[in-house]
Amino acid sequence: MNTKSRITSILNTESLDSSVTGFPTFDLSHLQIPKELDFQLPTNIRLGHLAERIVSHLIQSSLNYKIVYENIQILEHQQTIGEIDFIIEDIKEKQLIHLELAYKFYLFDPSISTEATHNWIGPNRNDSLIEKLGKLRTKQFPLLYNPCTVSQLQNIGISQVSQALCLLVSLFVPYDFKQKLDSVYQKAIKGYYLNLETFIRLDSPDKRYYLPSKTAWGIDPSENEIWHDFNTIKEQLRTSMQEKQAPLCWQQQQGTYIEFFIVWW
Repeated sequence: MNTKSRITSILNTESLDSSVTGFPTFDLSHLQIPKELDFQLPTNIRLGHLAERIVSHLIQSSLNYKIVYENIQILEHQQTIGEIDFIIEDIKEKQLIHLELAYKFYLFDPSISTEATHNWIGPNRNDSLIEKLGKLRTKQFPLLYNPCTVSQLQNIGISQVSQALCLLVSLFVPYDFKQKLDSVYQKAIKGYYLNLETFIRLDSPDKRYYLPSKTAWGIDPSENEIWHDFNTIKEQLRTSMQEKQAPLCWQQQQGTYIEFFIVWW
């Protein structure tokens, strides 16, 4: 994996603001990073944890924030009851912040609800934006005030710690989607999704494809160097559909790059 491309992709990902999430927003643009960064990334961890590692490096490299705690396992009777992603400090203001981070890919299914927030689902329909926000509201942010957390973090005044969310999202809408979404979502739209039948119908000899591993999701397709025709990837796609796994597909056509999910549902 090209680490610079992976780091850049995280920095360039839009974050949903408080008008959607209901939580104060921490945007990565707040970080004063002195130079272009390049650091070693692990290759054997899941995408969410990879994003955490990158954001951790970005905070540590910044001039205006520092990490006080990271990935704190909160224990009760020797059992983990939750985890706090970060406690960071605004160096100038001397303000501690409990920061929760998430890196998500959501698809817009307009059939679910008339409320846009309820319509963002994971590519395989097994998670959603509204579920994530509910978990943050009822579990992850209240964990800071749990007596077990207070006893574990005795060297800081919990009552003086503010809270913020960095919810990085890449959003995808249905193929040929005509509706205009609110600007908070519109700016985060990276592409569309379609089913395998439509994908096959749209194929043409001048199109080349690549199915990135999940740890590469979010990287700009133009960074990719390996491309295939449809016949090379069709068996992999059929297997994905049978296993109810929606792959991300990068497409190159005459110097133009796009990305989309091919869904099984």
